[in-house]
Amino acid sequence: MLLGYNTNGLAHHDPIQAVELLSRIGYRSVALTVDHGCLNPFAPDFPAQIARMEATLARAGFRHVLETGARFLLDPWQKHEPTLMTADRLGRSRRVDFLCQMIALAKRLGSDCVSFWSGILRDDASVERAFERLVEGLQPVLDAAAAADVVLGFEPEPGMFIDTMARFDELTERIRAPAHFQLTLDIGHLHCQGETPLGDYIQRYAPRLVNIHLEDMRVGVHEHLMFGEGEIDFPAVMTALRSAGFRGGVHVELSRHSHDGVRAAQHAFRFLNPFVG
Repeated sequence: MLLGYNTNGLAHHDPIQAVELLSRIGYRSVALTVDHGCLNPFAPDFPAQIARMEATLARAGFRHVLETGARFLLDPWQKHEPTLMTADRLGRSRRVDFLCQMIALAKRLGSDCVSFWSGILRDDASVERAFERLVEGLQPVLDAAAAADVVLGFEPEPGMFIDTMARFDELTERIRAPAHFQLTLDIGHLHCQGETPLGDYIQRYAPRLVNIHLEDMRVGVHEHLMFGEGEIDFPAVMTALRSAGFRGGVHVELSRHSHDGVRAAQHAFRFLNPFVG
């Protein structure tokens, strides 16, 4: 497995400089959160951004994934909106179009996966109607990924419609999940929601794992904490990942630490590196 870091934890850095400093610290993978300043598909210099990032990743020798969870990229007024769960069909279409753009970008860059989530169900739709909405929105995304031969990493997220692994299982059954529909597993989310022992879940979903998010957390509180400030047994987690044969990026996700991003990245590396084998 490769120790990595999410650029949403270096949000005040130029993304090229962020990748370069992560390489100097010792990381070997990066989760690129597409945002206003990082590979923004709506920016006039998007082609130039791609070329710069492609060259930087090559120099660093980094593996990488594309993350689509920017807070205000599609809507400056409401965090994460629109999503695949948005009641407005045109809004959902904007999210679908964005995800398809990210699939094309992942193909160009050679990313390990495009990581995304369902979004929050903000209206009073029934569970059945919500699943229908999600499956309907997912279909063109699945088709685009299949055509491009790009892997998708779907992430269950506390507070969103697909929040638990049980909900993820139900979704995979409803879409008859194809081979390129895989799993982004956030270890803190499992702990937060009481989906433990963590090692059992890692083993159970080992065949689907394409992307790991890592941070400390406490039961019942969805707050990404610096390592050592929560309750997670990280030596046991890293042992479980090795035992599961996971060889991809294990990406630290500390998006609220950007104000102290360099020291946070350094501290996380010093904490985790002894457990990476």
